[in-house]
Amino acid sequence: MADRITNYQCPACTGPLHFDPTSGKLVCEYCGSSYEVSEIEALYAEKDEAAAAAQAARAEESAPEGSPWSEAEAAGLKVYNCPSCGAELICDSTTAASSCPYCGNPAIVPGELSGALRPDWVIPFKLTKEQAIQALKNHYRKKPLLPRLFSSQNHLEEIKGVYAPFWLCDGEAAGTAVFSAEKVRRWTEGKYDVTETSHYECVRSGSLRFSRIPVDSSTKMPDEHMDAIEPFDYSELKPFSTAYLPGYMADKYDVDAQTAEERARKRAEQSTVSAMEATVTGFSGVRTKSTDLEYRRTGLHYALLPVWLLSTRWNDRVYLFSVNGQTGRLVGDLPISKGRLCAWLFGIWGVVAVAALLLQAAHIF
Repeated sequence: MADRITNYQCPACTGPLHFDPTSGKLVCEYCGSSYEVSEIEALYAEKDEAAAAAQAARAEESAPEGSPWSEAEAAGLKVYNCPSCGAELICDSTTAASSCPYCGNPAIVPGELSGALRPDWVIPFKLTKEQAIQALKNHYRKKPLLPRLFSSQNHLEEIKGVYAPFWLCDGEAAGTAVFSAEKVRRWTEGKYDVTETSHYECVRSGSLRFSRIPVDSSTKMPDEHMDAIEPFDYSELKPFSTAYLPGYMADKYDVDAQTAEERARKRAEQSTVSAMEATVTGFSGVRTKSTDLEYRRTGLHYALLPVWLLSTRWNDRVYLFSVNGQTGRLVGDLPISKGRLCAWLFGIWGVVAVAALLLQAAHIF
């Protein structure tokens, strides 16, 4: 049973299957046969029924944590531990891991799966590795100060597909916000320019419901990266199955549900205040004076969302680049070539100097 779960063998030739993001199917590496995920899952009905029952029970209870991996699933998975940055990555036994996708450290070692919770949902990869690399190349072309060697093909080939762990938080924010607003009127009286400023206090009350506020639950992934590559299209959320793992890694969460809920609360309250402020119209300026909001959690789910990661070292510093594996939206930390920067600044100052000389000559003549 564990072997079948581990390898996802092709029904035609028993070769290993991997998930193809282009077709959304499981493809055999040997005979080229392709199958719908549902077809392969049907071969492991006992596992799926148990997982579905566990997920249904969790949904009814709105529990803050996912259900544990089944014994059969755990037998078909392995964990890579990075001694450099502490990353703990889950993948199926057919997926090779040569280096850590977060810090680039090649010395990662396999370990045992323990203490990890089974996700409720997953968004499968939609962007292929080749498409992600092309997106990176296109982005690099727009960065004239980027060192040439940083964007070489050797670095781009180090890109890895990782299912990033997220808590998806449901909740409701309600309360009151007070805004200071002003109207400015200007006119001329004889020799004088007159400015009249009128001040107002505007009070707004209301509530907003939120569904699936995403909070990344890996401390290795910078929060600003995950915020920047949002949004994900939740219409493509699917019940989790290990059938989506072959060829990819899945980061193990290390941010607990309580910490995630606090971040979700802040995002919900900020969005609620912004929505209230949007109703304060007709003024020259508006600022938030005070808020009194309460946030109530109504649900919490554990999901894996697709991210392509590129990590590389440059002058003893690690640069991490993230690409949304569903939409292609990307963000990253980029180094600056000092030589190109000096040349660029020299060119700018040269233009300024020429312009100054031309202006001076114009005044002379």
